[in-house]
Parts: sequence; structure tokens; C-alpha cells
Amino acid sequence: MTLFDPDYVNLPPFETEDLRVNLVRFLDASFPDPSGTLIKVGNYKWGVYAFFDYDGEPIYVGQTNEALRTRIRRHLTNQRTDAVAMSVLDPFEVFEIEVWPLPQFQRTPSGDSAARHHLNTLERVITARAVEMSKFKVILNEKDPPPGIDTTEIPPSYRDRIVSPRVWELRSHPDFRLARRALIISRLAQVISERKVQGGLRRVLLAQARRLQWLAQRRYEALGGATSVSKEGKDTDEDV
Repeated sequence: MTLFDPDYVNLPPFETEDLRVNLVRFLDASFPDPSGTLIKVGNYKWGVYAFFDYDGEPIYVGQTNEALRTRIRRHLTNQRTDAVAMSVLDPFEVFEIEVWPLPQFQRTPSGDSAARHHLNTLERVITARAVEMSKFKVILNEKDPPPGIDTTEIPPSYRDRIVSPRVWELRSHPDFRLARRALIISRLAQVISERKVQGGLRRVLLAQARRLQWLAQRRYEALGGATSVSKEGKDTDEDV
């Protein structure tokens, strides 16, 4: 009888493959175009996107004029963005994605100034809304969106989860999330300690610390809070 040997498996870990499969499903979802045709949402060249965690909390907002598919995949699958490389954004935290495609600029060159102005304005509006929605009144972007005073109507969006029920069972557990969030904070603090950084990274560190404290307190209180703490001299079944 031949025993299963994981050393010979030429596949990525389950969670990695699950993310890729569900991200493709998300990016290949049909989105109604003003022309009347259905275009895959990831194929829109211009647009704004937002990531949400397992509590529905907005955690990151970005924009692209190279294709939503390219930019989002870069964030979540190959760690080629500063946000991921510097532990500003943890792909494990991302439960849902919302995108706001801009079909009117589908054939517009990336350098078009009017289109870029509209994109910057939309990112600023979406960011302000995300901050307002956040219970912490902050998201994890290292930089603020381009400045300006213009506003714009928010176009139709598409939002969906990018994890399977099986991965949700693994990652939604609050103790797992606490451990993962503490790890990311440690990595970010290490980055800050090793180089001269701008205030944006320190703001992210503070935001992550607040998010960790909030989740830890919620977990502590849900399991009884002060009443769950044993007294000295009494037997306990807890492992030491």
C-alpha cells in the first residue's frame, strides 16, 4: 500500500488555490455595460475597488486604469504591491470585494487627463464613504487619495465574497483572526523600525492596533469577560 506523501504534490496549499479559484469567479462575473452587452467585471480598464474584512469592515480602497483584473490580482495573489509587501494589507483579511467600473473610459488611453481626474474624484468619494462606514473611522491605506474638492455620482458597483464556505470556516474564527492580525502588526512594526517612514505607515499601525484591541475585547467579553477569569487557588481545566 502506497501512503500519501505531500512532498510529491505539485499543487499550491488548499487556501491558496481556493483564493485563486474564487478570485477568478469574481473577476469573470458579468457586469452590464451601457452598450447593452455583458462584460466580465475584471475586464474593465478604469475603476475603483474596495476590500472588506470578515466583519464587513472596509479596509482598503484603490483605483486602476490598467484593468481591475490586473490590479486586484496583483494585490491578492502575487504580493507585488507595496501595500502587501510592507504588511499594510493582509490578503487573508479580505472577505469581500466591491468594484465600481467606469465603462465610459473603456477605450480611453491611460494618460487621458479628464479620465484620470474623474478616476481620482471617484476614488476620493469612495474613500470618504468607506471611512465614514468604518467603526474605526479609518481604513488601512498608507496614502490618502489625490486631493481635490470635486465630487461625482457613485456609479453602479459589483460586490461579492472571494472565499469558499470551507475557507470561511477556517478564517472567520476570531482566535485565528487575532493571531493573524497580531502577526501582521508585528511585521509592519518591524518595517517601521528598520527604515525612515512617512506618517501613513504609522497611521496604518495605529489603525491595526485599534482593530486588534477591538476584536480581542469583543472575543473576551463574548466568552464571559471578567467572570471567565479563574481565581488563584481554584482548580482550572485550562492548559498552562
